[in-house]
Amino acid sequence: MKKNSVKNTRINTEVQKVLAETIRGEIKDPRIAPLTSVVAVEVSPDLKTCKAWISVLGDEDARKETLAGLRSASGFIKSRLAKEINLRITPEIQFIMDQSIAYGVNMSHKIDEVMGGQDAGSQEE
Repeated sequence: MKKNSVKNTRINTEVQKVLAETIRGEIKDPRIAPLTSVVAVEVSPDLKTCKAWISVLGDEDARKETLAGLRSASGFIKSRLAKEINLRITPEIQFIMDQSIAYGVNMSHKIDEVMGGQDAGSQEE
């Protein structure tokens, strides 16, 4: 089975949806930040492992705490995944911190600062 087959893409989408719903609404761990999102999910073709890229809007401590909370709740998350998605094997979930959203917000702020400086400079002339 090819890695990017239609079936694998469909499984990735469903797993991402269930993970997002579970993290947002069903986990009561106070370590998990309220602005946590599942950026991407990649389930291996043999369905044994799953990499989930997680993004947290907040400081470094919030990211570490959220990652620790998700890892401790991985058994519960796996059981919810098994109930929601009918797969032959329920994959083991590996959470990976994704910095892309925080990086994008940071770059947007920098662009705004530069553009604000250009506007002020053109008004002074």
